[in-house]
Amino acid sequence: MNIIPAIDIIDGKNVRLTQGDYDQKTSMKRTPEEAIRFYSGFEQVKRIHIVDLMGALKQDAQESTVIEKLKSLTDLPLQIGGGLRSIETIRQYDAIGIDYFILGTKAILDIRWLEEAVREFPGRIFVGTDAKENDIYVNGWTENSNITIDEYIKEIEVLDIAGIIYTDINKDGMNQGPNFENTQRINKLTHHTVIASGGVRNKADLDELESLGINDAIVGKASHTDSFWRDIK
Repeated sequence: MNIIPAIDIIDGKNVRLTQGDYDQKTSMKRTPEEAIRFYSGFEQVKRIHIVDLMGALKQDAQESTVIEKLKSLTDLPLQIGGGLRSIETIRQYDAIGIDYFILGTKAILDIRWLEEAVREFPGRIFVGTDAKENDIYVNGWTENSNITIDEYIKEIEVLDIAGIIYTDINKDGMNQGPNFENTQRINKLTHHTVIASGGVRNKADLDELESLGINDAIVGKASHTDSFWRDIK
């Protein structure tokens, strides 16, 4: 199992939201800089997940300076999401050495634009499908796109993307475990790598995901605790 710890950023600070609610913000004990150094010390970590939360809400990258600094603090690949709404923004992140780009709202609502991005950055784009039930939500999880995951996966199946990140919004930050059933179902719908996100608490959750054929998981709130890392050793 590849563990992908998450650093979510607002105003340069390391925070977590509950169910994507910007009014339910919790500050983490480590700064983004401290967190990236901490995560880089574990062999199970092959990549680090960073989200510009205000970028997602304001539809434009807000934390590129912080993210550039974080890139300089680790040799691990970074996958960046939040506010990537133009090819130019992706190019700017590419120029500072970012390895993978997470495209959400724009990629969900405009398949032709996603195809353009994939042509320029083949194998380096993750598509973020953030859902309640089977409906994909956009604009920082605040609006229903009226597109289902099943419909969307059919549209992108032929594209040369790095994978699909599936987040159950109702599970995110709730310490209740992932949506195992839907993660497994989505994994069976596509040949793309499916990354589980939202609700992962401990080694038992990771083992359950692995038993379902999921080999990559983003870990948010739990990854900020020392007990999580002791558990997985």
